Amino acid sequence: MDDRVHVLIAEDETIIRLDLRQLLEGEGLVVCAEARDGQEAVDLARETQPDVAILDMKMPNMDGIEAARRIYAERPIPIVMLTAYADPLLVERAITAGVFAYLVKPFRSGDVIPTVRAAVARHEELLASSRDRGRSGTPIEVEVRSSSGAVYPLRLRRGPDGNLNVTLGSSERS
Repeated sequence: MDDRVHVLIAEDETIIRLDLRQLLEGEGLVVCAEARDGQEAVDLARETQPDVAILDMKMPNMDGIEAARRIYAERPIPIVMLTAYADPLLVERAITAGVFAYLVKPFRSGDVIPTVRAAVARHEELLASSRDRGRSGTPIEVEVRSSSGAVYPLRLRRGPDGNLNVTLGSSERS
């Protein structure tokens, strides 16, 4: 059994996609699939069952936010959004779609692995706490950090229908 982390990369710019692949594989992660657009990312996530996905926000056919929403709805995995945009409305849309961390372009190679590992760790924490607290209706609060240091507080609550409701909480830190 392969215990290494399997990663799906979705980025329409070939040079960035190849750079990410090299960085991830250099650190022992396995790139199990590469997509050039959002729809391909959704299809490959279904087919390859990655442990984590890195999605560019702006891609052809389907943007990264919609791809994240669809991937997370089918099989909740940690998702890292790769973006050149720090618009708060886009950030909020991405967070409600299931994004756990951000890499802001141009990213530094030293930020990639820690961001991916932080997203995986936060996802594992969420799964563990949802097993314990999600049944009671008590909200779970987590923070998503961008590579630029911005902190986005999230409040997660299981709805009566069993769906996970994610909202952007109030920020006491910047």
